[in-house]
Amino acid sequence: MPPIGAFISGCAGPQLSAEEADFFREMRPWGLILFKRNCETPDQLKALTGAFRQAVERRTAPVFVDQEGGRVQRLGPPSNAWRSYPPARSYGELYGRDAVAGLRAARNIGRLMAEDLIEAGITVNCLPVLDVPQPGAHEVIGSRAYSDRGEAIVGLARAHASGFMMGGVLPVVKHMPGHGRARADSHHDLPVVEASLEDLRAVDFPPFAAFADAPMAMTAHVVFTALDKLNPATLSAKVIKKVIRGEIGFGGLLLSDDLSMKALTGSFAERTERALAAGCDVVLHCNGNMAEMREVARAAGPLKGRALRRARLALKARGRPMPFDRKAALKDLETLVSP
Repeated sequence: MPPIGAFISGCAGPQLSAEEADFFREMRPWGLILFKRNCETPDQLKALTGAFRQAVERRTAPVFVDQEGGRVQRLGPPSNAWRSYPPARSYGELYGRDAVAGLRAARNIGRLMAEDLIEAGITVNCLPVLDVPQPGAHEVIGSRAYSDRGEAIVGLARAHASGFMMGGVLPVVKHMPGHGRARADSHHDLPVVEASLEDLRAVDFPPFAAFADAPMAMTAHVVFTALDKLNPATLSAKVIKKVIRGEIGFGGLLLSDDLSMKALTGSFAERTERALAAGCDVVLHCNGNMAEMREVARAAGPLKGRALRRARLALKARGRPMPFDRKAALKDLETLVSP
């Protein structure tokens, strides 16, 4: 049997094509990531995740999604098959009025959201966003951040992520070592942050240091001139080894952000090779373009060594879903989504 590949792929639609199934069977990506184009109904989604796992011949193969709430929820509007969930900032606003209520709502609603994901065969959620927004930054983070204050972000993110963990869904913290100062959207352009190292240490790094024990984290496609003037964090050995692994102390599985984002340049083979050489354990390719997927898969090669050990440990952190007070969770949800 071929080795597991050091990459995560997307797929083009709500069902696997024969070509996609053959690709997954041959190249065996470590995981699958889903987007709104893939999510129509719970039954359809469960069939899709099952087909992926059958193709790679691993019942425990992780399936990822970005289900934050607000404008970033793949299972949700315009489909009425799933509930609509609030953005992270809603928890922060409630926290400002009543800290206990804000933390409880973040945890309870996270547990409720996890139920949707598990039912569909999704086992990993790319959340929480630990970026600390700064004045003048691009709105790509905006309401996805729990607060403008690091200490509030840490508490709310811990509560929200714990709700997912209680539901059997693993979190992925993002975007290391911080996207809150970026004045461009890395989906379209390469942000360059010129803040001093002192400012980064005082504001941007602490929330990530508080989550150094997280099973998984995702890098930022952002250049920090105080750390590496030439390369975005995803492609920078200086940032990954000295800051993410060193100063912040993150020990879990490190994923690149999506290699198909326009912040990065070069061929997909070059992007893949540079990200892995810099210290990413697994690369992420999301758009479902088969030609690009094949290029990434060939360049990524097998998941091995320390990266393989981290991948195994990350999946072991996933527990069984725990009982919860559904009535209280639905009440918290109603409180935050009511006009």
